[in-house]
Amino acid sequence: MTILSHIHTFLLCSPKDWTYAKAELKKQLGEKFLIYVSSSNTYIKTFSGIDGAGRRLAEEIGSMCSSETKSLKKISFLAHSLGGLFTRYAIAILYSSGSLSNCWIGAINFITLATPHLGVRGRKQLPFLLGLAFLEKLAAPLAPMLTGKTGRQLFITDGKPEQPPLLLRMTSDSSDLKFISSLASFKNRVLYANVSYDHMVGWRTSSIRRESELIKPPQQSLDGYKHIVNVRYCPPISSGGPRFPPEASKAKEAAKNAPNTQNSAEYHDIVEEEMIHGLQRVGWKKVDVSFHSAFLPFFAHNSIHVKNEWLYNAGTGVIAHVADTLKQQESRSLIGASL
Repeated sequence: MTILSHIHTFLLCSPKDWTYAKAELKKQLGEKFLIYVSSSNTYIKTFSGIDGAGRRLAEEIGSMCSSETKSLKKISFLAHSLGGLFTRYAIAILYSSGSLSNCWIGAINFITLATPHLGVRGRKQLPFLLGLAFLEKLAAPLAPMLTGKTGRQLFITDGKPEQPPLLLRMTSDSSDLKFISSLASFKNRVLYANVSYDHMVGWRTSSIRRESELIKPPQQSLDGYKHIVNVRYCPPISSGGPRFPPEASKAKEAAKNAPNTQNSAEYHDIVEEEMIHGLQRVGWKKVDVSFHSAFLPFFAHNSIHVKNEWLYNAGTGVIAHVADTLKQQESRSLIGASL
């Protein structure tokens, strides 16, 4: 049996947000897939930090897998928004402890929908701030007040000046947690990203792209998948891995002690480039989603996973594409096993 684990965790979320996707995936994938919806990081629990939520999620998955040991053979993850970061942390714990190799035959799919992989600071990565420098300057210190430790980590202001922020540490392998190796253990890694109209997560951060890599996406949907406009595979790129050079430490201290547009931009640019270097060491399939023709395009962040069918049903084509991606990867695994 293959298990598909839905992880939806944005601020103040509920497992009910996956009602449509769970039913549709179960219908499309059949009985051999066990559909499991995580519930360990709901509502105010999302404020305890990516690391805290990741540990809770790893414990939940470990407990669930222990009860399914006899039938469990493969595992895939589907995560929305902040849940993608929680999941990246959780799978690093599971991989580093040996669970991914000892308990399961194979890690198959790691899929995120509108996840802020590079954080949310600067250059419209938190789009409802409109890219206005003064609003982004205000948001960074306010975020921890409103969203706790998670806000500091998302805005890349966590830790002491000489320490790399958590999101940068999550793009490398440390002595205790193997973040990149755990991602590399999956046969398939897929990023679904809204190219516009997403008020919470920008295109660059959800698709792990530099500003220069953002090109005007096609307007026409792919056959059979409404609002899916582009699919591209990006192979792994060898690099020495991310660093936190002395200039980054100085820039972080300056951005914290004397915040201004120049200091913040310099620090963010250094860290973002290092994060991209780290995450590019594994290959990604990048799926661009555009709700420009939807009746309610500004609901893109919740439509991409169909938070509820009556208001956010524009994303049904995305869920159909996810289901077919899972089926195709399953077929490849079966063919490979028979050779």
